[in-house]
Amino acid sequence: MNMRKRYRGVIGVAAMASAVALVVTGCTRGGDTNTGEDGEAAASPGITDDSITFGITSPLTGPTAGPGNCTVDGALAYFGAKNAEGGIEFGDGKTRTVEIKAYDDTYDPQKALANFQQMVAEGVFAAGIGLGTPTNRAWRDAAIDEEIPQVLVMTGDPLFSNREESPWQLGLVATYPQEGEAFGQLLADSGEEHKVAILSQNDDYGEGYVEGFKNAVEGADNIEIVGELTYEATDTSVDGQLTELAASGADVFFNAMSITPLVISALQKAQQLGWNPSWFLPSNTSSPTAILEPGGGAAFPGIYTVAFSEAAASPAFQESEEGQAFMAALGEYTNQDGIPGFPHCVWSWIGAATLEQAFQNMEEPTRESFMDALLNISDFDAPFMLPGAEIDTTIDGIPAVSTVVVQKYNGKGYDTVENFG
Repeated sequence: MNMRKRYRGVIGVAAMASAVALVVTGCTRGGDTNTGEDGEAAASPGITDDSITFGITSPLTGPTAGPGNCTVDGALAYFGAKNAEGGIEFGDGKTRTVEIKAYDDTYDPQKALANFQQMVAEGVFAAGIGLGTPTNRAWRDAAIDEEIPQVLVMTGDPLFSNREESPWQLGLVATYPQEGEAFGQLLADSGEEHKVAILSQNDDYGEGYVEGFKNAVEGADNIEIVGELTYEATDTSVDGQLTELAASGADVFFNAMSITPLVISALQKAQQLGWNPSWFLPSNTSSPTAILEPGGGAAFPGIYTVAFSEAAASPAFQESEEGQAFMAALGEYTNQDGIPGFPHCVWSWIGAATLEQAFQNMEEPTRESFMDALLNISDFDAPFMLPGAEIDTTIDGIPAVSTVVVQKYNGKGYDTVENFG
């Protein structure tokens, strides 16, 4: 069955067994660790002998809808294809289909919390993969209280990989300090003198990037931070900040921004000001087609980002058997039109593949067994991972993507680099 139906808000679409479900959800208590009459652990809510449900709350409308939809679409495509093949064999020997329930939070924390409450009412087995630091934080405490896994979320907030504080969470993408540190280390290792201007989002997202960057350049005599400003995620313009930072004389711009339109306008404003620094951009706002091309990124001497996955737009990806399967599944089970403009579609495919690893290794139909399996994945050769990047869920304080590489924009895509310049 072709499931090319757009989900907006919490409008639901019921799916056949061979596809993925998108339905309105409603609220049960968390994990059930009781045992059945045969001595086996009783199944947690959201899992039967035939299926398992996974919830995703992400911005499907609004300024972050591009990457937000991709966080759902990659998982929809992955499990849509798996379900069409008959499902996944779990560690308890039963074969199940995976149903995805998607909700629009518009990047609003209160809506994200309300979405989670609906998931609880409906009895989803686990939730995650969705985009956003404030939105995922909004329901983190509730997930801990309900003992419902909140996993492979697309936020670099280190809080989600702190197992000592909570055994029910796990991030997918590299933490913000990890990314910032990778940038800073590349710059410090250049041996050349550089002046750096910093513009960051005034929240944990921006603070994490700046913290990692500063830690890496601390003590580096060749690096001087000559300007540092912030902006609010609700701002509609950063022209004032760009004008002030351009006057600093910086030749490197560390731009920790998560709002796609603001990154594009920042690229354009810098050109209007005649400011031509090298840029460091976060992985989630560095898309060549959706951000750099409309922003005129080719005008700058270098735009750098960190990465862990292949780019769907690259010829090698498009020509590979795995890449063609990915594109076919996106076309069949989502409304993505052509090559996705954001890397999050590939990231959520990787997240879905990581979920499958946990499903295959969980020996009981319980959330506890699932988390045990998920937090013991190592040496997993996930699809589309770059050489040098790894999936390893066994390291406390580190998300599933345990290592990243730095890449430089080449005018069309990105090349992995070891040196700045």
